[in-house]
Amino acid sequence: MPPSEDRLSLLYRISQTFNSSLDLSEVLNRVMDEVIATTRAERGFVVLRDSDGAFRFAAARGIDQSTVEAPEFQVSRGIVDRVAAEGRPLLTSDAQQEAWLASRASVRILGVRAILCVPVELKGRVDGVIYVDSRLQTGVFSPEDLEMLQGIAASAAIAIDNARLYQVAVEKGRMERELQVAREVQTSLLPRELPNLAGWDVAAWWQPAREVSGDFYDFVPFRDGSLGLVIGDVTDKGMPAALFMANARSIVRASVAAAYEPALAVEQASAALGGDSPSGMFVTLLLAQMTPAHGGVRIVNAGNHRPILYRSSVAELVDVGAPGLPLGIDPGVPYQTFEELLVPGDFLLLHTDGLTDATDARQEPFGLERVRAVLREHHAASAEALREHLRLAVAGFLGATPPYDDVTFLIARRTTP
Repeated sequence: MPPSEDRLSLLYRISQTFNSSLDLSEVLNRVMDEVIATTRAERGFVVLRDSDGAFRFAAARGIDQSTVEAPEFQVSRGIVDRVAAEGRPLLTSDAQQEAWLASRASVRILGVRAILCVPVELKGRVDGVIYVDSRLQTGVFSPEDLEMLQGIAASAAIAIDNARLYQVAVEKGRMERELQVAREVQTSLLPRELPNLAGWDVAAWWQPAREVSGDFYDFVPFRDGSLGLVIGDVTDKGMPAALFMANARSIVRASVAAAYEPALAVEQASAALGGDSPSGMFVTLLLAQMTPAHGGVRIVNAGNHRPILYRSSVAELVDVGAPGLPLGIDPGVPYQTFEELLVPGDFLLLHTDGLTDATDARQEPFGLERVRAVLREHHAASAEALREHLRLAVAGFLGATPPYDDVTFLIARRTTP
């Protein structure tokens, strides 16, 4: 072991090495080369705890600054596991003369003699070990070497933590960029503009709870030229729901475009999704076929909240129809059609459960009655104004509480005969 001044110089150089890069593999290799040269070890290894709790080799170096191949077969795991479990260093001059070491097959087979192994502690937990040995001679390592290696382990712990935090930040940034792209792609799937229907006023709102959404809405012409209002909700969240949403939207669009009847379109979509649905994932859907000229609307409900119809003639809010099974649950099951006639002043609200399930800090949901109260109070407003009243009511109710679920709704108001 070199004099104390040289040891301090070595520790300083190693500290500088740790601070020179966030590439942990490169840094650990350079540090172990220094340690091997200074302690006269033959080989040096760094073993670190992985994210799943298992210990894996992060550096394996030889006396000639080369990488030791298959390091898991070059070190006694019993020694590594003991130091990691006890959090205490190990120093032996001749492992072949110590009974508990000599009895280990790996020590005998490898012919290991001098061993020095210290724990790497991070935030009160042993997160790895630094191990050096020599098969060539006994008595290579001294207590001063042990003290020096413990100092290096302390610096290594900080560097390892910094490198991991950096990798987490890099991964988070990458995921955020990917999610932003996914959000842009998903947004591009939604209608770019509202339908222009003589005698009708239409508004829409789509608000994901996360970067991407499992909700969608669409305006799709039927085969006979009538217009389909579509609103859907995938029963999951995040990226899986967003991917399934894109698939469901495509299937629903194709089914509506090929059909004359809304029930047939929903049945075809359900059959198609039944073969593509991941386990435990399905879609609730509302499809409203509008005949703008005379105000007729035919509605099919596949597991969604019931639409709300405002009848201006009696100033009443009516829940329309009854929900059937969500799409893909039982392909081939028939769906029921509910018919309504809207006169000027009437409007129809289609919404996903995120509207009524929006929950504030007290864990109280916005609820259907609050939705109805907004609709009653602003029943004479345009579709766009009514959308804003409803949106602002939910936002005010939530306050600073982030939304738990996606919120999507459509409003179709008949304005003139």
